[in-house]
Amino acid sequence: MKILIISDLHANLEALRALPRDCDELWVLGDLVNYGPNPAETIEFVRSHASVIVRGNHDHAVGFGADCRCSPRFRAMAAATGDYTLAVLGAADKRFLRELPTSAWREVDGRKFFLCHATPSDPLYEYRPPDSPLWWGEGEAAGADVVVVGHAHLQFALRSERRMVVNPGSLGQSKAGDPRARYAVWQDGEISLRALDYPVERTVTKIHSLPLPETIKSELATVLRTGKVAPAP
Repeated sequence: MKILIISDLHANLEALRALPRDCDELWVLGDLVNYGPNPAETIEFVRSHASVIVRGNHDHAVGFGADCRCSPRFRAMAAATGDYTLAVLGAADKRFLRELPTSAWREVDGRKFFLCHATPSDPLYEYRPPDSPLWWGEGEAAGADVVVVGHAHLQFALRSERRMVVNPGSLGQSKAGDPRARYAVWQDGEISLRALDYPVERTVTKIHSLPLPETIKSELATVLRTGKVAPAP
């Protein structure tokens, strides 16, 4: 069984299309929308190809008209692209986002996986650093051999005697210091963290064509090109 695991797509269709297709299942850990130029196409791709999808905070914000509660540096970007996303998505796509579960369980080759966007105790919003001891608690993920999360845009794999915690990183908006799309592969009982090049400038060109303030477009482009949080204006 080969499973491709992705998170934080953020409407970046170019990154999504660059993914390898030689897998048995695709698992998506949320944040299909916002920040990027192709929310409807991203939703359609995921709906057509994914075996498991959980809701992220940006999906929740668009689906329910709620605050995404993202980090302060990204609030203006999230607000502007959220308005754009709401304007271009149809009712069926918004309903799809609302109906996504906030967590899911899977069993593969005798191992139990718990999937959510942020953390088991706060599946939509908590930013938890990789070195937090809270990853080894029980709570909603009691009984899981592997906990799979996204949200932080940081790629990591942690191991203890009882559990593994995996974050595939962000496919559509890297914050890892370079523009590559991050993802993970589970195969034969092992996890591998991977990164791939994709045509970033195509996504940047699309962003510059959106009806957004020029400062927002420039900041979004900087994040995509550098894989770093844009400096404050």
